[in-house]
Amino acid sequence: MLRHLQYKIKSTGPITVAEYMKEVLTNPAKGYYVHRDMLGEKGDFITSPEISQIFGELLGIWFISEWMAAGKTSTFQLVELGPGRGTLTGDILRVFSQLGSVLRDSDISIHLVEVSQKLSEIQAMTLTEKVPLEQNAGSSVYKKGVTKTGIPISWYRDLQDVPKGYSFYLAHEFFDVLPVHKFQKTPQGWREVLIDIDPQVSDKLRFVLAPCATPAEAFIQMDETRDHVEVCPDAGVIIQELSQRISLTGGAALIADYGHDGTKTDTFRGFCGHKLHDVLIAPGTADLTADVDFSYLRRMTQRKVASLGPIKQQTFLKNMGIDVRLKVLLDNSDEPSARQQLLQGYDMLMNPKKMGERFNFFALVPHQRFPYESHQVNTHKSRKSKSSPTPVAGFDELVWR
Repeated sequence: MLRHLQYKIKSTGPITVAEYMKEVLTNPAKGYYVHRDMLGEKGDFITSPEISQIFGELLGIWFISEWMAAGKTSTFQLVELGPGRGTLTGDILRVFSQLGSVLRDSDISIHLVEVSQKLSEIQAMTLTEKVPLEQNAGSSVYKKGVTKTGIPISWYRDLQDVPKGYSFYLAHEFFDVLPVHKFQKTPQGWREVLIDIDPQVSDKLRFVLAPCATPAEAFIQMDETRDHVEVCPDAGVIIQELSQRISLTGGAALIADYGHDGTKTDTFRGFCGHKLHDVLIAPGTADLTADVDFSYLRRMTQRKVASLGPIKQQTFLKNMGIDVRLKVLLDNSDEPSARQQLLQGYDMLMNPKKMGERFNFFALVPHQRFPYESHQVNTHKSRKSKSSPTPVAGFDELVWR
């Protein structure tokens, strides 16, 4: 991968951080995500669904709560962007199965957006029965099957290929790996941070500043006060697509990731073997990530939908009833090791020093969800009145009606 990048830089000059991330993570031949399973204890990072089943169960409850609040449509799609090993979708499907009496008249289908061949194979093993899957590498739907609970499931490389219709979208630790452009404020104005070959050491890369303005500068707000910013055009495109779909056909999107509300500056970093890793060393061997700027996602909805959050994971899961669910599981468990695992998982998810305050939840819902008020973005509470609709679970306490 290093040789490939050096050849590219020698041919065309220094490359943007976004181009670097795209090559390192998703290059079809040597991309970090394309041919490996990077999750779990043996990988480079662990995600919330891998830590505790409660996480996915509560997200399953969230989707059912929103489905009920919207009037229980007869058909809905669950679409997950970047589904990892399929653990999260598996936990959600278990909730759907347990609440079968509520969902029995609904026609549900699962749609996974996944670029990694390796991870799509693991997802299929996690979620489907051991019957041959229908596969077509050249098609926009490159894999089809049926889940263990009998629900149709399909795989796509791009959100654009997922059929339009009433859908619930889930993006858990998805936006943080999309390529970012980095900018530094200078006396001459904004200058993009680029990656070049170090003239002193031929097999080493280094950061440099572009000598003049570059196209991605258009994404920086005119009133930006920070001296260093990261912008992610790909995230903007996806949020616009989600907003358009939700405004036209209904549903909702739930986004969970580490990020900020337009306050942080330099967050670009690498992870290898659960430790921080220099982003420019041994490209292709470590995960690259940058915090999600939720203020940018909110702007990119262009007011087509209402947005809620970001709120801390600890607050969201507490509102969703994690304490009650933990007590039920502990009461039903006789195995000391299982109880210990549940308590450790809870601590990892909720402890402010672990994931509790590092991760945020952010949602997109149709404006019709709040018919009696102008529900402005970044509002956590719904107005309590006789005419008020059911509050959005997680961003308020969970209410069943």
